[in-house]
Amino acid sequence: MASLHPLDWTVIAAYGLLTVALGLGFRKRASRSSEEYFLSGRSLPWWILGTSMVATTFAADTPLAVTGFIRDHGIWYNWFGWHYVMSQMLAVLLFSRFWRRAGVLTDNELIELRYSGKPAAFLRGFKAGYFALLYNFIVLGWVLKGMGTVAEAVLGVDPRLAVVTGAVLALSYALLAGFWGVVVTDVIQFVLAMAGSILVAVRAVRYVGGMAELKAQLAASQLFTANTLAFVPGGGWSWDSDFVKFLAFVSLMWWASHNADGGGYIIQRMAAARNERHARGATLWFVVANNALRYWPWILTALVSMVLFPVMPGGKGEESAYPLVMLKVLGPGMLGLLLVSFFAAFMSTIDTHLNWGASYLVNDIYRRFLRRRAGERETVLVAKLCVLAMMACAVVVAFALSSIGKAWLFVWAMGAGIGPVLILRWFWWRINAWSEIAALASSVVMAVGFEVTAAIQTGADYRLFATPVQVGDVALQTHHKAMILVPVTIVVWLTVTLATRPVDRDRLRTFYRLVRPGGWWSDVATLEPEVRCEGLSRRIGMLWLAGCAGVFGLLFGLGKLLLGETPAGLVLLAVAVAAGVVLTRSFMRETD
Repeated sequence: MASLHPLDWTVIAAYGLLTVALGLGFRKRASRSSEEYFLSGRSLPWWILGTSMVATTFAADTPLAVTGFIRDHGIWYNWFGWHYVMSQMLAVLLFSRFWRRAGVLTDNELIELRYSGKPAAFLRGFKAGYFALLYNFIVLGWVLKGMGTVAEAVLGVDPRLAVVTGAVLALSYALLAGFWGVVVTDVIQFVLAMAGSILVAVRAVRYVGGMAELKAQLAASQLFTANTLAFVPGGGWSWDSDFVKFLAFVSLMWWASHNADGGGYIIQRMAAARNERHARGATLWFVVANNALRYWPWILTALVSMVLFPVMPGGKGEESAYPLVMLKVLGPGMLGLLLVSFFAAFMSTIDTHLNWGASYLVNDIYRRFLRRRAGERETVLVAKLCVLAMMACAVVVAFALSSIGKAWLFVWAMGAGIGPVLILRWFWWRINAWSEIAALASSVVMAVGFEVTAAIQTGADYRLFATPVQVGDVALQTHHKAMILVPVTIVVWLTVTLATRPVDRDRLRTFYRLVRPGGWWSDVATLEPEVRCEGLSRRIGMLWLAGCAGVFGLLFGLGKLLLGETPAGLVLLAVAVAAGVVLTRSFMRETD
């Protein structure tokens, strides 16, 4: 157990008082109405919303999972997260504006704007329950588990006690502040979390003698492989090679995901923007900061952990290496700052998922199906009760998880194949509610089926989300499952789409006028000749390519510079600058 310096306790206490004060400060404003509680009155600027998006995806579990990925596979395995750049750039250029135009409180509300009849009502209620409960419990569970892992490694505290304590602290804050408190404190929490991760990385690299010495010691480590420092792995075309895994990430997973047109809590922030321009600016800042800036401190610390802890002490999991490096390299007074940074990252994700999940339960289930005439005071009260119930269930899930990284992979699998439907519903008139129902149902059935099969095969040795299905001599990994899940779900939803009735023409026309998406709208576009669409075009395609090149150029350019490969780093940064100029000029010529 680490011994905290009085300065450490002072830093921790100051942060605790600050968050409670902010929660109390926004309590009255957040309680005025459901729109204030969930969207801050649609009045927020791009820089607050974009920073909040990044802070939400950066929790106590994230550096732990990245550390596990690198120790097990190498830097390249972060393509499991980096591939989202391609769908996120579509969100910048298209979906951020569409969502703001739609004027919905939750993304599920769009379902009954886009589709019609009982299938649409069923889908709205089902998706609200599915993502608010099943999906959200897993996410909240791994975030709580991440905090418990850090507390156990750094302070020697029982992880279960740490999970319960963290849940109580996060709950007291989330109940008070609503979305106002979430986004404002996210800005503070992002700064603290990034400062903490950079501090650990700098101290860790210095501890082993600098970057050149780190690379030399890595080469001699028993964990080092040919792909440890690779951004794109080698390994040939065999079924189980690293290169084939990489191809599955970049060719399938970026568009075959439930986040393909934004993702729930990202969409919540798009909808809370002042206007379309602020929605787009927020999403662009998120894509850059989330992918190009935040990863490298964690990556460097993970590489140091391979040198300091080639074998994990006490049988701990690979993900525990990150907090062990913290203990090793930080002196008195710094540990408190790092614990605060972890708690800030933890809080920024917990409060978002609680508020977002409650918005689904209240807006898409309670007010839609149970109490259509519920007043604003009643609605906010029900939202707070939902927050309380969700946190209790998340604690139970946290106790059951065995691996944070494996839980990430399972969550992706549950939504594999629904991505094309989420994208095409904006651009193809023939997509209907049954399309989404079929895509989501087939993904969930197959993902759960893999877990059930693994449990049957291994019996008492089964570990939740961490045990692969064995098919002959092959253990099905994420890329194998993607190659099965995605084509099967596409065949299912396409068949169902063409076999069911299309959406009512009046509903399609209303949606088309409201969102102005462009694409394949058949005679709907003919009936609405005055609508000027700003959707799919060659220009958008070129900007998408430039945006992806810019983000990846910045990401890998910074990486090359940090790893001591200066010429390659400068070339990649030049690509990023050129892409940034192209995007900036294009955006400056546009008007809302």
